[in-house]
Amino acid sequence: MAVAELGALELPRDAAMSGSDPVARARALVPLLDAAGPAIEAARELTPEVLEALYANDFFRLLTPASLGGAALSLDTFAAITEALAVGDASVGWCVNQGNVSVMSSATYLDPEVAHRFFSDRRSGLAWGARHGRARAVPVAGGYRVTGSWDFASGSRHAPLLGAHVPVVLPDGMLRNGPNGKPEDVTVIFPKEQARIIGDWASLGLRGTGSDTYELDGLFVPDAHACFRDRLDERRQHGTITAFTSHLCYAAGFAGVALGAARGLLNQYVALARGKTARAGAQPMAENHCIQSEVAQLEARLRASRMYLLGTLREAWEEAEAAKTLSLDARMAVRLATTSVMRDATDVSVACYRAAGTTAVLESNPFERRFRDAMCASQHLQATPWHLEMVGRHLLGVPQVAAFV
Repeated sequence: MAVAELGALELPRDAAMSGSDPVARARALVPLLDAAGPAIEAARELTPEVLEALYANDFFRLLTPASLGGAALSLDTFAAITEALAVGDASVGWCVNQGNVSVMSSATYLDPEVAHRFFSDRRSGLAWGARHGRARAVPVAGGYRVTGSWDFASGSRHAPLLGAHVPVVLPDGMLRNGPNGKPEDVTVIFPKEQARIIGDWASLGLRGTGSDTYELDGLFVPDAHACFRDRLDERRQHGTITAFTSHLCYAAGFAGVALGAARGLLNQYVALARGKTARAGAQPMAENHCIQSEVAQLEARLRASRMYLLGTLREAWEEAEAAKTLSLDARMAVRLATTSVMRDATDVSVACYRAAGTTAVLESNPFERRFRDAMCASQHLQATPWHLEMVGRHLLGVPQVAAFV
């Protein structure tokens, strides 16, 4: 078996669903995604052919509860799917992760009838971004008046619904506090056509995510289309996945994307080394002892990171399944694994890019685009090093207010 194929050996425990293996189906799309990569980047959105393939495989409802027609997959299986898709194209894996977690984390807290209307179709979808500047949701009779701007809305070009996380501001201008005594954000959902879309996505990498900015100006959103995510006592859907916060679900999927991007680059490095003689070298790259050692070490590092991620997610899932909740220790373990794996996968991507020499800088070569995608993914909040400080404080018993777990 070739080195580049080693990453496909281990499957998550519930990979088989009614005779259909969703991870294998994701891997089967890699040739399509790889070929579509340049067109995805040029269009700054997923191409129609790619979207049709994702819809045909129901890849935007992987975490959605079965009661809404979703697959309700375990988190380790989901991460393996985002990894597989990202081997083909990182923007595809990114959009699939963003779309799935957004749908799951809102469907869990919406009225079931509303959630069914929004998300029961496999072509349904939801995108949202980060608050950009000032925003407010003012309570009015029957709902909220929402004003503000949000950016980084990955997948917004193909999603029929948009959402926004908005501070609740009372008519007198004061922030409204939630049950924990702190100012609260409400999540609102609305048809995309009700927002003003600013097609401003211009980025180093992950260009195919189409992560545009959008604006609202006094839009009325009814109470039934609003929810307060990650308040576990207010869940309307109950399943193992609902024991995980949206932060950890996003982290699991993005860690999968980082692994897939690194795997794609390592595959390219191996293919290059098999057929190239470096200009400064006296022998083919494949016969160079340093390159042989480096390839083996990168393979080991990537496989170790992959098993660390999937193993940790599997352990946390088993705890949540048995206890119907997730301990702080388990949440911290997931946070440590996802952050560490994203950082390690980035290091593998950098090493592959550097090893490819001048070949890697040409736009005509897949190294260049894949490297930019990997670097863009590495900048996400989920990979930030201060998560490690938080986990370290927890392990040492230092009091703190834990965030993003």
